[in-house]
Amino acid sequence: MRKEKLPSGRGEQGPRRERITTGRELTEIEEISARLSVLVNLLAERGILNVKEYESMVAMRLHEISKATAFQELDDEL
Repeated sequence: MRKEKLPSGRGEQGPRRERITTGRELTEIEEISARLSVLVNLLAERGILNVKEYESMVAMRLHEISKATAFQELDDEL
């Protein structure tokens, strides 16, 4: 029986077993959100990112997008 290295480098595992799905399939938005959240946390933990500054910039960008979308919808109605 050959043991395989885990991609994380945390040790070895036995022969592969069939995976049992215990949750539902994530939407693309949920997956991207989770990946981004993990990345932000990792960068903050390593001192590369200031979370407050990041959140402020994101809020400003979302506001800009929201306003631009609203103006576009008004233009389309006229």
